Amino acid sequence: MFIIYNLVFFIFILVYLPVYLLRGKFHQGFLGRLGILPAFLNLDRPIWVHAVSVGEAVSIKELIGQLRKAYPHKKLVISTVTSTGNKIAQGLVGNNDLLIYLPLDLSFIVRGVLERVNPCLFIIAETEIWPNLISQLYKKKIPIVIVNGRISDSSYSGYSAIKYLIRPILRKINMFLLQSDTDASRLQKLGVAKEKMRVTGNLKFDLNLNAGSGLSTLEERRKLMLGPEDKLWVCGSTHAGEEKLIMQTYQELLLVYPKLKLLIAPRHPERSQEIAALAGKMKFVPVLVSNLSGACRICSNNSIFILDTIGKLFNYYACSDIVFVGGSLVKTGGHNILEPASLKKPVIFGPYMFNFRDIVDLFIQAEAGIMVKDTVELNSKIKELLSSNLMAKNYGERAYKLINEYSGATLKNVQIIKQLNLF
Repeated sequence: MFIIYNLVFFIFILVYLPVYLLRGKFHQGFLGRLGILPAFLNLDRPIWVHAVSVGEAVSIKELIGQLRKAYPHKKLVISTVTSTGNKIAQGLVGNNDLLIYLPLDLSFIVRGVLERVNPCLFIIAETEIWPNLISQLYKKKIPIVIVNGRISDSSYSGYSAIKYLIRPILRKINMFLLQSDTDASRLQKLGVAKEKMRVTGNLKFDLNLNAGSGLSTLEERRKLMLGPEDKLWVCGSTHAGEEKLIMQTYQELLLVYPKLKLLIAPRHPERSQEIAALAGKMKFVPVLVSNLSGACRICSNNSIFILDTIGKLFNYYACSDIVFVGGSLVKTGGHNILEPASLKKPVIFGPYMFNFRDIVDLFIQAEAGIMVKDTVELNSKIKELLSSNLMAKNYGERAYKLINEYSGATLKNVQIIKQLNLF
């Protein structure tokens, strides 16, 4: 099996690498994916935590802090797959830690990296299954723990189709710390023993609920030339196909609320120029936030702001009046609604939130978030929120209360890891 897997994966890399280079995505960190690490490493059997991209990197922030408290003498290795995830993870590493890209899942690459890093524990955020990596860890008797584990609809369908191939890999993982009973049930059907699973909740609920209190939003609002009467609608983590729908809705809203301003933060900032061109075609004035060193000099009632940098979305959520979370009007599966909710903002999302189904269900039941089925409902709900400050405030307060109620998964995860005495 592994010979075939290695061959197929190697061929895929050979085919895809030219495309990768043509798209300009080659970066220095890619050498790490090939197993090339710094010449001198003094890690002394670190704890390795892997978070594939932005969402996972954000979710492990509190976990990293708790691991440092639990194991103060241990260094950390943090890995990601995406460059955007890597940028978020840069804020998580200490002076003696190591931040790398996950090596490509070829046996000879993985084997060499594990020889050099030699972790005492490997933690995977959510559920990424890399057959060679997991098998090499198992062979070297390095324990593996999945935290914040989840099995999405699409993953479950795919894993079920190859259940007899994936089962031996899953059984090499020491412990699954899962988000929900649904995830546990699905893993059990895939062959994971009950005693290897614990339902501990979602790490993403463990936000610093005081993070927004120390933020000064005046600077951001000044840059956008927002006056005391202006309202800011922030659309975060948007995807292709969504921005046009948002801009069409904004055109309609401006007829009734001319003081409403719009900021779009695409999930992939490299799409910013594409979105700016779309805004221009729709007779708006696109303004890239990275170009605003001071107050916006070209801003008008017809401007649309585009956040084209990583790491600033939370700040703009903080100075917003209404938030829409993207990836949900198109069939992407949605993105994390908890960050704006933790800031007591009224949060709207579309019908395609299947990657966050459990969270969304909780929010809808508690009337802490608003799901819209299309742009007609989006228009209607924004009008309702703009016309009633009390309604907007109540949604924000209920969301904040819900997050507080469901927090605590991080501490449970670390306590279980400690009890396992894995090293």
